[in-house]
Formats: sequence, C-alpha cells, structure tokens
Amino acid sequence: MGKLIVVGDRVLISPDSGERETRSGLVLPASIAEKENVRSGRVITVGPGYATANPEFSEGDIWKETEKAVRYLPLQAQPGDFAFFLARDSVDITYDEEQYIIVPHNAILALVRDDADDILNQIDKSNDLEQID
Repeated sequence: MGKLIVVGDRVLISPDSGERETRSGLVLPASIAEKENVRSGRVITVGPGYATANPEFSEGDIWKETEKAVRYLPLQAQPGDFAFFLARDSVDITYDEEQYIIVPHNAILALVRDDADDILNQIDKSNDLEQID
C-alpha cells in the first residue's frame, strides 16, 4: 500500500486500547467504553490545516512567479499528542491492517502533550519570568 495522506483539517488518531478502569477498580471492556461520548487516542499525523485564500495569488499577472491559490493555517494538534475527541464526529478506518480514527480538528476537545511547547504554555512561562524579576 501507498502512504496514507490526511487531507484538510483532519487528524489521524490511533485509538486508545478501549478498556477502562473505574475509580472503584472495575475494568470496563472496550465494547462499553466505545459507547461513551468522548474517545481518546494518540495523534499519528495531521492534515495541512484549514484552507484559506492566498491574498498574493492573482490569475491576471502572468509575468509573476506561480503562486498557489490556497494557503493553509496549521492545526494545533501535532503527531505524538494524546487527544480527547467527540466520538460522534469520528470515522473508524482500517489501513494496512491497523485500526485508526479520522477526526476533524474541531471535534478535538483537549490535547495532552509530553513536551508542552504550546503557545499558551510559552506565554505562561514568560509571565512567570516577569513576576520573578
């Protein structure tokens, strides 16, 4: 098989194993866990982002270097993130004998990132530095 390319604002997720343990120690099988409204899994790859018009593109200027008519705004999700997303918006697929879920970026509720290099985290760190000085 060829390479799987995720398009637009879609995110490819490897689903969580499905089994969950309740606070009291009861283990719920995957068939029960899948009926919940929120699912989770590890982000494998993301699409190019949200398509927007390129303001520098002009069909009339033949002498200009070719510009693409579309630009993409990148997505917040990154490969390696752990995502919580709405189950109703997800699509289960099998590719190369592996189970995956494709989710639109707007269905992702929260991300857990091991190395928190998110812009909000960077802002919080800069605010902490200002308070120390």
